[in-house]
Amino acid sequence: MPSPGSARLRDARALERAGQVAAAMTQYQGAITEAERHGEGAALAEALRRLAVLYHQQGDTEAARPLCTRSREVASGMGDRLLTAEALNTIGAMEMMNGSLPDAAGHFRSALELGAANRGLCARVEQNLGILANIRGDLEEACSRYERSLAAYRDVGDEHGCALAYHNLGMVSADREQWDEAIAYFAKSRAIAEREGDRHLQGLCLLNQAADVYLARQRYEEARTNAEAALSIFHQLGARSEKSGAYRVIGVVYRETGRAALGEARLRSSIDLALETGSVMNEAEARRELAVLCQMMGRNQEALSLLNAAHRLFRRLDARRDLVRVDDKVADLERTYLAVVREWGQSIESNDSYTFGHCERVARNAVTLARALGLDYEQQTTIRLGAYLHDVGKVSIPHEILNKAGPLTREEFALVQQHPVRGVELLASVELPWDLKPIVRWHHEKFDGTGYPDRLRGDEIPLSAQIVGIVDVYDALTSARPYRPALPPARAVEELSAMNGAWSTLVFLTFLGVLPELSRARNPQETGTLVQPNPTPRTEL
Repeated sequence: MPSPGSARLRDARALERAGQVAAAMTQYQGAITEAERHGEGAALAEALRRLAVLYHQQGDTEAARPLCTRSREVASGMGDRLLTAEALNTIGAMEMMNGSLPDAAGHFRSALELGAANRGLCARVEQNLGILANIRGDLEEACSRYERSLAAYRDVGDEHGCALAYHNLGMVSADREQWDEAIAYFAKSRAIAEREGDRHLQGLCLLNQAADVYLARQRYEEARTNAEAALSIFHQLGARSEKSGAYRVIGVVYRETGRAALGEARLRSSIDLALETGSVMNEAEARRELAVLCQMMGRNQEALSLLNAAHRLFRRLDARRDLVRVDDKVADLERTYLAVVREWGQSIESNDSYTFGHCERVARNAVTLARALGLDYEQQTTIRLGAYLHDVGKVSIPHEILNKAGPLTREEFALVQQHPVRGVELLASVELPWDLKPIVRWHHEKFDGTGYPDRLRGDEIPLSAQIVGIVDVYDALTSARPYRPALPPARAVEELSAMNGAWSTLVFLTFLGVLPELSRARNPQETGTLVQPNPTPRTEL
């Protein structure tokens, strides 16, 4: 007959497996009390650890951490290497989920060393180390760890563990663009999941193969078929967060196959489900995909609002085992920002043959000047996006004024001078991670206080606005306009020099230093690039 603490522990485990979490937590607490009363060290250590796991799964890390720490202390005091290793592995998983990656790695390695004789524990620790490597972006190590986990699961005959390892190998193979291997791993995982009756894992295999393999390879019909099969499974299980992911994939398929209305409906369903379930990743991903759709439909302001919401959500994500390589997702998101902003800027000038391409050239040249002035990547990004939208306020200026062949009247020029203010008003409803408004409002200000619209003077004018302002004037001078032909670069520099006091001496002299690059950049075949700082290991934020 089992001792009281062990009996309560057994009952608690049964309730946990049956999904009765509240009842299981009560039983674990009872097991702790009985084990303490009767001096059952092993039962006490395990009951403490399992109760910590349940608290952590509910998001209560503050309650979970001391329980797991005590479990380790009890096990270590008994000299039980296996139970100590179990506690260390659990603590490591908590650290990884909370973003403390170095601490997590240390706990996992200690667990592996102490529990080396137990293949079941080794399988789980190797899987966690694989996830940790995946978070850091070391796909080769992740693959190696998952393979070791698979071998250990095989050694102990744990079919379900093998299915999890195959699924993870499918994910990392897709990340490495080893498409055939990914498909094979997902198939093996799904076959075992079907035998084991794990419907949830079956759905994950279908969905992740659709998202990470078929969409990436533009095999849209197969992606839709898999995603719809996964959606059916998740609907039956009541797994609303996973349904959000399935709707997102289906929405992307409709978008990419020219069915915009259906795509928008499915993507909005994905966002709604993500909001209901608190799934930050699904909401961020769905908003990004809907932003791309809005861009395709010419709804640029709406696209930017969606991108901004997605950016905030990605930056909120903590390192979690199921949310890997968020830095990559943010970088991809910022590339989409650039595409939307560029398209919006180009749409402003698309009906004017004289200014078409102006925003693109100003953006490239402004980045070149910013780099020469020693500005960092984030500042270069702000300047590039601000340059694309510096003239957005001109949409409020009548076409006949912008294209007038002769001199403007005083009233017409006063109207043109309002375009920086109109531009800021247009951006008022569009939140962005970068503050573009100073560039849009003040790129026509002059260092001597004679600019517009606010007559700023000297260092009151942000450096970013000065950079865009000088390259804007240079491009205008070297472009053909309705009222005059394009000036050669040398003649344009003479005109700029005559504008004594328009920009700081530093900006003007640095501009002259990069002038040969700016002249070459007028070739429409050339593309400007930002200089990304040295890459750092990819981590979950």
